[in-house]
Amino acid sequence: MKSIDSAINIDDLKRMAKRRLPKIMFDFIEGGVEDEVGLRTNANAFRDARLVPRYYIDTSKREQRATLFGRTYASPFGIAPTGMAGAFRKDAELFLAQAANDADVPYLMSGAANASMEQAAKLAPKNLWYQIYGARDRSFQLDLVKRAKDLGLSTIAVTCDVPVSSNRERNRRNGFVRPLRMTLPTILEAMLHPEWVVTYFRSGGLPMLGNWQRYAAPGSTPDQVADLFAKQTPDPSQTWRDLEAIREAWPGTLLLKGVMHPEDARIATGLGVDGLIVSNHGARQLDMMPSPLDMLPMIRAAVGPDVPLLLDSGVRRGSDIVAALCMGADFILTGRATLYGATAGGLEGVKKAVSILQREIDLVLGQIGAPNLAALGPHYLLETVRAEEERRNSGAMTLRR
Repeated sequence: MKSIDSAINIDDLKRMAKRRLPKIMFDFIEGGVEDEVGLRTNANAFRDARLVPRYYIDTSKREQRATLFGRTYASPFGIAPTGMAGAFRKDAELFLAQAANDADVPYLMSGAANASMEQAAKLAPKNLWYQIYGARDRSFQLDLVKRAKDLGLSTIAVTCDVPVSSNRERNRRNGFVRPLRMTLPTILEAMLHPEWVVTYFRSGGLPMLGNWQRYAAPGSTPDQVADLFAKQTPDPSQTWRDLEAIREAWPGTLLLKGVMHPEDARIATGLGVDGLIVSNHGARQLDMMPSPLDMLPMIRAAVGPDVPLLLDSGVRRGSDIVAALCMGADFILTGRATLYGATAGGLEGVKKAVSILQREIDLVLGQIGAPNLAALGPHYLLETVRAEEERRNSGAMTLRR
């Protein structure tokens, strides 16, 4: 396998991760739902974005630091939650946390992580955020909030876009369901990836869901803890009242993750949410959803200029990040990009993914004539330039008449 140093973009890390993992595991990372229209929708939204550069602007000194909720980070992006990362590379969540700390970007730890928030907080005390899934037993979600508070975390994100389980057909075909049902062809294919197989079984097989272990009976196996998690989440009875209860219990920054409708954005901000993550869960929930990038301008218009908007789903390039910032986002999260890195090369792989995105952002800023993030805005977007020129030309024609 090529070394991590040879990767020049996120797709290179993706190919390395794919070579290392059995198909059943890589498909869990890569798959969407049903016909996987949503995966293409997310990718195409970024591919269709067009940035119009301006020239003869001094960009010899470029800066990509970004301030969010009073904290300045090294870059305008962080690591999005990716569940079960420890199954793809042992201690993957700890690598994600360490890399986030070292790069000074936030890491939003998944509610379905294999490591615990207590472990990750030791590595990234100022950069760790935590994702909350609604539970049927409300005491679980409130205790998770309390644990985040006791650890001194600055930010939690409540995920609203998983009211019921999704139809992930790749996983069903592969037997990646509860309980795990691996077919003979799946097992034989897995043997073509001996490094992962040996590490997986030496580590005891399916890793523990670290944040949920304490809610299971003493001595519970990872399978039993996973069963508890599956019984508790998703919870289709969650309502705005549950978000209000979390708001009352949490003194820090509260994000609502998965917002896609402008009216939901208005309601959430009215309830005291500090910011929103515009997301379609990486196209892993409802296949026919629009992309977050397409919904972003409407949600920005709904909540006004002062509510921080974050965005995830489909981000693979620094140019994707810059485009989203121009369209109204304040900050970006990317999940699969850093998970590819963790899977392919552990800590060094995550660091490589982060550095690739940082370098691409820097180059795009220089290419479009933006010395810093404050210079970005809709004036770099083709649609804005076209509309402005049409307005100008219309005015000129009126004067000629």
